[in-house]
Amino acid sequence: MNLSTVPSDPASHVTRSEALPEFGHALCVAPMIDVTDRHCRFFHRLLAPRAVLYSEMTTTGALRFGDQGRHLNFNESEHPVVLQLGGSEPDELAFSARLGEKWGYDEINLNCGCPSERVQRGAFGACLMREASLVADCIRAMQDAVSVPVTVKHRLGLDGTTDYGFVQDFVGKVYDAGCRVFIVHARHAILGGLSPKENREIPPLQYDLAAQLKVEFPDARFVLNGGLASVADCLAEMKRFDGVMLGRAAWHDPAILGELSVALGHCEQVMPEEDVIAAMIDYAGSQVAVGVPLRVVVKPLLGWFQGRRGARQWRRTLSDNTLLNLNDPLLIERAWTDLVGQARPEPA
Repeated sequence: MNLSTVPSDPASHVTRSEALPEFGHALCVAPMIDVTDRHCRFFHRLLAPRAVLYSEMTTTGALRFGDQGRHLNFNESEHPVVLQLGGSEPDELAFSARLGEKWGYDEINLNCGCPSERVQRGAFGACLMREASLVADCIRAMQDAVSVPVTVKHRLGLDGTTDYGFVQDFVGKVYDAGCRVFIVHARHAILGGLSPKENREIPPLQYDLAAQLKVEFPDARFVLNGGLASVADCLAEMKRFDGVMLGRAAWHDPAILGELSVALGHCEQVMPEEDVIAAMIDYAGSQVAVGVPLRVVVKPLLGWFQGRRGARQWRRTLSDNTLLNLNDPLLIERAWTDLVGQARPEPA
């Protein structure tokens, strides 16, 4: 396994596995701000060998004027990996999509679902659902700019809109623009008065409404997002959707990714925990060596043993500021040893 970070020269890492042009979306991990950075994605790949991993949403402005390497670097093991973009100007999205393809991303995804006030002020995210024709123009511009798939993540509607016709029209126009993969967060977005967290919880889930889209556009791929919290939930919905996307469930209890990968036939068994630990120690060492703080690398590991004996001690060790400040990757091994010791049954 290549544990080094992707080199800063984008031309040096456009290699992909032969199967990737046809990769499926049966299991996806949602783009989450301040969560799904490259360290999180590296960890998730160890657990889920065929999951589609999404970047944090990156704005077109950040790629035009910011540090492109900081936003676009990733590890080769992450494939298939998707760059999610936030923006509403076709030319700027085309520019960013070209960058994403140049850096080696396997898909470009347009965010039409984020309801945050900051995103609304930038005139992108969920508010774009009001402008389906503009979204279609954005999709066309990106498709003209790149050869990798261009996809959309969206909600079912906005504010009080409960009419299926709203999302039907949105998907229809984007479909006509050439998009064939839709990730549907099966809730409406409330653009005034609710925080992003509340928007993930208060608007009711409407899986049946989302499933109507698959019936109407049978040759498109629809991935269900929102409220999926167990392997059983996911398998039940796979009967009428092409895939599932896990968000907070994958963050709070990453083990679900391995369990679902086995259930979907992506692997025969979950990677042994000691092998994951060894890989993360090696990876952390490579990151610390180039100046990445250990606390950033281990952050995605905190929820891994959710519900198991010793999980609290695991989190406590990996959250200890004094220990983290030493930047010693072997802290991961120490936390593992503590957890295994607590999980071992007391002698009779």
